[in-house]
Amino acid sequence: MKTLRLALIALLSLAWLLPAQAQNTRMYNTVKTKLAAGEQVVGGTVDTPDPEIYCAMANSGFDFIWIEMQHSSLNYTDVARMIWACRDAPAVPFIRIPNATEGDIQKATDIGALGLIVPMVDTAEKMEQAVHFAKYPPEGRRSQGGGQYGRLWGNDYRQTWNDNLMVIAMVETLIGVEASAEIAGVDGVDAVFVASGDLASFSGKRQGDPDYEALVDKIKSDTESEGKIVGGPSAWIQEREGYQFFQGPSTGSLIRIGTRVALEEADPCRFLPSGATPVAGENPCP
Repeated sequence: MKTLRLALIALLSLAWLLPAQAQNTRMYNTVKTKLAAGEQVVGGTVDTPDPEIYCAMANSGFDFIWIEMQHSSLNYTDVARMIWACRDAPAVPFIRIPNATEGDIQKATDIGALGLIVPMVDTAEKMEQAVHFAKYPPEGRRSQGGGQYGRLWGNDYRQTWNDNLMVIAMVETLIGVEASAEIAGVDGVDAVFVASGDLASFSGKRQGDPDYEALVDKIKSDTESEGKIVGGPSAWIQEREGYQFFQGPSTGSLIRIGTRVALEEADPCRFLPSGATPVAGENPCP
């Protein structure tokens, strides 16, 4: 009888603990936790299918990798192999999907993306659909299909996914700017990204022009008013305050930068005209 009573007490204690444990969701999206702590995050841009290049980027110090599927020939098989090749890398995989279709979102999440970057957002309805397709019921209608996501992020992936997912809206057009408050206000949208180059293309204005800056200021103000994260190009890290989520350089840009730095370290005169001085007080270049 005493044994039965002790067993009953143990079961009741376990039942009491279960709700508390369920609230302590395991977080594996380190970008989301860093942003919640007020930190800035930067993602290197990858648009090539070479897993070795992806791994070099994912282990180089970036917080996440911006996998570029809107403006590249990458397919989901390419990207699945890349993510799997460096599944233990510190930088977590985010994908700029071609569009916010149910198929694109299902495939991107099935192969292991923890963040979805949605391009060309002009309306709140587009982001409502994106969130709906990306989250499991009851918050959305993501299907439990196959894929490598469980092997990447653990057996509790289904239970933790809705809390770990990040959804970013890119505002690129004048229509999107006008709707930026409604876009940022969509439940499930974590950040709004100011697409600086496309904003210049669609407005016909350059950075520094008052009309261009007014567009940028509106997106930022509307996003902050909704309590969401503001993103932009990594060139803005030192130039503009209030931004937390940044797109870093592409692999091509980093190769060019790295090559120049390496050559200048080997030969300080390599890119200087004859007679110039690499460092004050040193011999001039021959």
